[in-house]
Amino acid sequence: MTLRAVGRALRPVCRAVVLAVAATAVVFTATELLPGDAGELRTTGRATREDVAAERERLGLDRPAAVRYLDWLYGLARGDLGRSLAGGRPVATLFAERLPATAALVAVALALTVLLTATALTVTYLRGGRGGSAATGLAAVPQPVHAAVLGAVLAGLLGWLPPVSLLPPGGSLLADPRLLVLPALTLALPSAAFATALLRGALGDALRRPHVADARLRGLPAPLVLHRHVLPFLYAPALQVTALLTGGLVAGTALAETLFGYPGTGQLLVSAVAVRDVPVIQAAALLPALVLLLGMLLADLADRRTAVPGPAGNTGPSVPDAGRTV
Repeated sequence: MTLRAVGRALRPVCRAVVLAVAATAVVFTATELLPGDAGELRTTGRATREDVAAERERLGLDRPAAVRYLDWLYGLARGDLGRSLAGGRPVATLFAERLPATAALVAVALALTVLLTATALTVTYLRGGRGGSAATGLAAVPQPVHAAVLGAVLAGLLGWLPPVSLLPPGGSLLADPRLLVLPALTLALPSAAFATALLRGALGDALRRPHVADARLRGLPAPLVLHRHVLPFLYAPALQVTALLTGGLVAGTALAETLFGYPGTGQLLVSAVAVRDVPVIQAAALLPALVLLLGMLLADLADRRTAVPGPAGNTGPSVPDAGRTV
């Protein structure tokens, strides 16, 4: 392998690392801009200015922002997320307790998103690329509206699901999987609508390609045309959209978990913001950014592996049997 080839292979990894460092800077800056801090909130009431200063010094909030950022970055590099300012427990321990519930919610929501998106795109394909305005409209609806409508219909009107997703102490989601349905649907519906709106353009471009139009004119079955001639052009954008949606789903859990009382990392973030527990806020805010960057890196690497040389040295997805008659 030549040095140039090694450089091309490492370029996505280096870009992901640089963006990850940039994400830490953005997250830290955002937490710095929050009004008040844990020292001020914990000494509210009759505390004097000296009491507030002593509490801020005890929590390490009196140090310059640049020093605190570098210290936090060094801790992240060592796998140390710091300690909660509210309870003094390691942030990693807090997340270890909540992360399985959030991971299960994101996994179910992502599976529903893929299923709904594939169904919508199949209908669009069978209609020759027409339609899709409903997906655009659903993508514009705020997540709380989806939650309210789903809760009112599925939990209130039909009574199929519990209105809240509270787990009993020591309980498991496996004991009652219905607890996942409402928050997962709240995440999946707008995500599927957004993905359909994004991929509809790629589907339309693929349908306008000459070999696809020729295959359809020759009367090949629609499933065969879809599998052989259309899907190869959708793999790369679908991977990128999936990576984008995964990060968005992780970020969107905060609202869904709070609305339905689901005990995950999103609910932990909301409670941490209320008391300005900066280490917990930083870890919870950084998580979706890192998930998004990892997904985009994997999508980029997968796209490079599936790309084949095209005309004039260009690369693109392979088009199997583009000119074969059946």
